[in-house]
Formats: sequence, structure tokens, C-alpha cells
Amino acid sequence: MPVTDDLKLLIDAAEAAGKIASGFFHGAAERWDKPGGQGPVTEADLAVDRMLRNELTGARPGYGWLSEETEDTPARLEAEQVFIVDPIDGTRSFIEGSTTWAHSLAVARNGIVEAAVVYLPERGKLYAAARGQGATLNDAPLTVSPKTQIEGATVLAAKPNLNPSFWRNRDVPPVERVFRSSLAYRLSLVGEGRFDAMMTLRPTWEWDVAAGALIVEEAGGKVTDQVKGSARFNNPHPQLRGMVAGTPPVQDALVKRLAEPLV
Repeated sequence: MPVTDDLKLLIDAAEAAGKIASGFFHGAAERWDKPGGQGPVTEADLAVDRMLRNELTGARPGYGWLSEETEDTPARLEAEQVFIVDPIDGTRSFIEGSTTWAHSLAVARNGIVEAAVVYLPERGKLYAAARGQGATLNDAPLTVSPKTQIEGATVLAAKPNLNPSFWRNRDVPPVERVFRSSLAYRLSLVGEGRFDAMMTLRPTWEWDVAAGALIVEEAGGKVTDQVKGSARFNNPHPQLRGMVAGTPPVQDALVKRLAEPLV
């Protein structure tokens, strides 16, 4: 299947997801907490997940399925291609009435993301990328920022990521921290060139970052886990060892200064 066909499928599905989620967003979506401290979920998350699974796997019955809101099974590990989906990334923002939540959709082939969409319907922003064909925002080409120095770099990250314990010799880099709740949106903003880097230094679910990682790469950025390993997807346990993404010089500088993880 040509990657452009998969990308078109993801774009159409994301736009349909936006219509469903926005209907709940402007109403009153029921919410509850997932067991095991896994955070909140709403009826909007589940409605979007059902639609995406039906539409995407219906169009590509041979593809595997990995989604935050669907019980995982080993079947996806046998598939060459797999959909990796977060129906609503930034559910807390969705609940709070912020517009920074997103739909994050990707197709990975043999562990490598080949097509990706991150869509923020309430902001009218549709980021898309196909491997080897560049990244776009509402069809306009994207390029990461020209920043080459870590000093003063703008980095999208949660506050705990700048705790001295994460850094060699407890030497926190001289960056300007900014926060957005959705990891998919953070990555997309780096691809857009509005910020120089992003990082998350805890085990990271694949569905949060698969689509955004390709958007950064296709915009000319660099993406690894926190120990400089390449980001590969559709793992048996679908988590990565964090993620650091940004302009190549800034990303390199951040990773070099990180302390070795304890595990």
C-alpha cells in the first residue's frame, strides 16, 4: 500500500474524529478515572476510538491495532503494519476546556512510522507527514527551528524533567521551559519550528508519540529516546524510554547532558 494512500486515510479519519470529539467538547462528556492511576477517560475518548478502529481496520484489515483506549492483544505483533492511535491525546485538557488536545494517528511498518497525522480540531491545525515526503501543517511545508545552541533554547517539557537528578552532575541545561499537555502537540510544535525541542523523561506510551515523532523527523529534526536509541514502535510492551526531539544540534546537546537512567 503506498504511504500516500495511508496518509490520506489517516487524514480523513482524523477529521471525522474531530467532529465526534468536538460534539462532546461543546457539551458535557461523562468522565471517570482508569484503574491503576492511568488517568482520566471520557465517553468522547471511547466514541472516537470505536469509530477509528472501525474505519481504519475496515479499510486495512491486514493492519494491526494499538490504541490507548482498546485492550491490547498480541495479534498486532504478527502484522507488518500497525495503526498506533491515541483517540484524544490530552484528555485532561479536554476535560478542563482547553483546546490543546489532539487526535494522534500513525501507521508503522516493521517498527518504523511511515504515515502520521496530529489533528487539533478546536484550533484548526492538521499536522501530517509521510516518510521521505516531508511534513505539513494545513498543507504548508514545515521546517524545524534554526536554533543551534542549547543556551536559551525553548523546550516543551513538564517541570519534573528539569529536576537536577535527571542531568549529569546535576547540571540542569540553561533552557526556557514551556508546557503543553499533549505530547503529540508538543512534537508537532517542534516540527512547526515554534519551539526548539521537547522531552519527556519517563516511560512513554507509543500512542502518545508515534505520529508526532515522524512529523519532527520529516521537518528536519531528530528524535531518540533518552539514551540516544532510535524510536522504534509496535513493541511487545508498547512503551519507549522517554523521548527527546528537536533541532539536531539542540537535541544532541540535551541527550549528551542527560544522566544515565536508573533502569
